[in-house]
Amino acid sequence: MKSYSKMELGSPQELVFGRSKYPLRYGLSLEIGNGSVVPELKYSPRPGKEQSLDSLKREYETITKDILDRAVDIGLPAVQLETEHVVQMTSNPKWGEEITALQKELLERYHDEHGISCALRQTIADIRKAEAGMREGEEFTAVMESFDLCAKAGADVLAIESLGGKEVFDYAIARQDIRGILFSLGVLACSDMDFLWKNIVSIAGRHGVVPGGDTDCARSNTAMFLAGGYQNKELPHTIAAIVRAAGASRSLVAFEAGATGPDKDCGYEGVIIKAITGRPISQEGKSSACAHSSLLGNVAAVACDLWSNEAVQYGDMFGGSTPQVFTEILGYDVALFNAALATGNEIRLRNLLALSDKYRDPQALILIPENAYRIGKVIVENSGDSYLRTRAAMMEAARIIDEEKEKLHLSELELRALKKTISALSQFPDDGDRFTSECIEIYEKLVPSFNPKNYGL
Repeated sequence: MKSYSKMELGSPQELVFGRSKYPLRYGLSLEIGNGSVVPELKYSPRPGKEQSLDSLKREYETITKDILDRAVDIGLPAVQLETEHVVQMTSNPKWGEEITALQKELLERYHDEHGISCALRQTIADIRKAEAGMREGEEFTAVMESFDLCAKAGADVLAIESLGGKEVFDYAIARQDIRGILFSLGVLACSDMDFLWKNIVSIAGRHGVVPGGDTDCARSNTAMFLAGGYQNKELPHTIAAIVRAAGASRSLVAFEAGATGPDKDCGYEGVIIKAITGRPISQEGKSSACAHSSLLGNVAAVACDLWSNEAVQYGDMFGGSTPQVFTEILGYDVALFNAALATGNEIRLRNLLALSDKYRDPQALILIPENAYRIGKVIVENSGDSYLRTRAAMMEAARIIDEEKEKLHLSELELRALKKTISALSQFPDDGDRFTSECIEIYEKLVPSFNPKNYGL
């Protein structure tokens, strides 16, 4: 396992869209992070199409053709597709294999006929269940087999959004339990990532494909959705922002195990990951409103190398099918990024993207380049201890918010939550083993599905 003990980027000024310290070339002549941004299309089949392999294959064939036709029609030089597995595709690994082969054949045809650079990401569904075991059993075997068969069938990038620690996290986030949040992300999720990504990187290496990344959708995005918009009082936005910082410590484990990026779009913490690793990332923002609302529509783009729509269900719109419409939307977004890069205006555009969201919400504030870099720096300063670095990331995010609380116009509820979080974090022990032992004793009683053996504890 690699341990990041220093920042790969020398300063926040180096953190910008379209440029990575370690660019990638893979798939069909696709380059990522080498001076341009590429659109990454995500899509989902219509409900009911997953009932048989034949109907699901027809759906993905139509989706893939629609995207590539629109990309060629509007003159896109490059595009990446991401197929996030519906449960049936991972539960039946042969389904994922056949759909991967079908999509890759179409990509090869359009590349040969039209010269478009392209690649295919396959994101395996994490169908493991805490009750059944996270490191063994039928579900774990199916996940590993799915990675293997999809890589063999032509996937260019492998990814997953793993669920380790979520049973404790869901209990804790509903109660604003800072101890449980830190335990779930800084201990359980990191342990699960370590185990899982050693296996994924091994499979990717065996087949000569790219081990992409594993974003903290299951925990950090849960917090973001619970926080919601300004009218939502279900979860303070300050806590959601602090969870996102913790998610960066957790998502980094994939890269320590050998992932190279591009990281997945669902992880807004990718900005912090890129600052630490110098690796390319995929991000989503305003053009993912088809999938969910957020308060991070512009700031999410400050360091993207792939720009995604998150996901859109297949259907019809006045402008064409939904995948076609979002291919065009992303295509024009990316054209602006690339024009800025070509004319030397990328820092100016990056700063405008950050400024437009900076004080909209604490979750946006922590992701502007300067603050993402600050959080990354405390993570690497606590290298080698996932608990300590996660706690440090959470505390640094809290400090950043506290410094800007007046400009954020935080409500009394938000200020109380921020104060409570800082107080809780400052009282946890420096000894990670002690913290872990205490938490095991607490959460074994409170969360019936929590089993320390799932995490090697």
